Amino acid sequence: MRRSTCTALTLTALLMLGAPTTVSASPASADGSPSPTTSAKEPASAGLLDAMQRDLGLSRTQAEARLATERTATDLEPKARRTAGASYGGSWIDSSSGKLTVALTPDAPTTTVRALRATGAAVRTVAHSAGQLDATKARLDKLSAPKSVSSWHVDPKTSTVVVTVLHGRRADKDVQRFLTRARRTGPVTVEEAAAAPRTYAAGTVGGDPYYTGNVRCSIGFSVYGGFVTAGHCGQPGAGVSGWDGSYIGTFQGSSFPDNDYAWVSVGNGWWTVPVVLGWGTVSDQLVRGSAEAPVGASICRSGSTSHWHCGTVLAKNETVNYSQGAVHEMTKTSVCAEPGDSGGSFISGDQAQGVTSGGWGNCTSGGETWFQPVNEILNRYGLTLHTA
Repeated sequence: MRRSTCTALTLTALLMLGAPTTVSASPASADGSPSPTTSAKEPASAGLLDAMQRDLGLSRTQAEARLATERTATDLEPKARRTAGASYGGSWIDSSSGKLTVALTPDAPTTTVRALRATGAAVRTVAHSAGQLDATKARLDKLSAPKSVSSWHVDPKTSTVVVTVLHGRRADKDVQRFLTRARRTGPVTVEEAAAAPRTYAAGTVGGDPYYTGNVRCSIGFSVYGGFVTAGHCGQPGAGVSGWDGSYIGTFQGSSFPDNDYAWVSVGNGWWTVPVVLGWGTVSDQLVRGSAEAPVGASICRSGSTSHWHCGTVLAKNETVNYSQGAVHEMTKTSVCAEPGDSGGSFISGDQAQGVTSGGWGNCTSGGETWFQPVNEILNRYGLTLHTA
């Protein structure tokens, strides 16, 4: 739905800047400046907290407390990995206690166990190290999967690589052959999914998106010189325009499948800012960094179709088997998304997480969505995230 010319042009410019977490934010002020943003002392914007309350069934106090404990866990996770060393089996945030749980193999020294517990983390013994599970998944990535196999990822809780098969297709001969080969790569378990993943690009429809030809996608995050987004939205050299048809810039790099990331240069009067916009549904959110949230953390997503929705991180380093081909090193979430949301921002607190790739379901009935981690995109193209 279009706004007045003045407001719409402002929103378009800011959106093209690559609002970090979502393409949904409160309208810009009449003079073109962004709406007021949260102070550095606040855990998140009021809009993000509202979305967490709506989608996660929390009170405001619970949402604020959850963000605080998740920040503690996020800061602790890399330290725990270093402390555990070769015994590290993965980590996640426990849904009941909010604590970071660190998995250790049975051969972990007692001094390591004590050191981890002293940090406040919980410790669980698992059969396989993270290195062993990653090696299993790497071998599995080399296999050709049938379309009824939707994804696979390392699951530190079960200490296995979980292969996801579409509901009712597990007995298919091609699936059975794949699973037989998969089990030879290492510890593998199987679960079922309700629907197949798909990307969230869409034809030209109304909203505040960006366009490449007749494809509409959403801004991810501002970087110096442009913004990052999904690779399936455009090829290198493709021109990009705003919803009003004005020229913005060009895809400088893009990869899909195998990966699903891209970056677009910004010029022609467009500029970048480290904010997430909200369509009048949520207030603006500043992006202050890109610390990676653990499995189990709350996370929110915004795009030009479905605006702002929240959920939790379900898995990392998942290979998603789209009809166009497999995409690797994705993060799975319980957040919904819809066509046109592709490329949009995933954020946890004030930390950028990644750009929307695809999923299954919608924001009426629910579903799951995957994103490509933003730090991988920054490293791949040598980009610097625009932060507040």
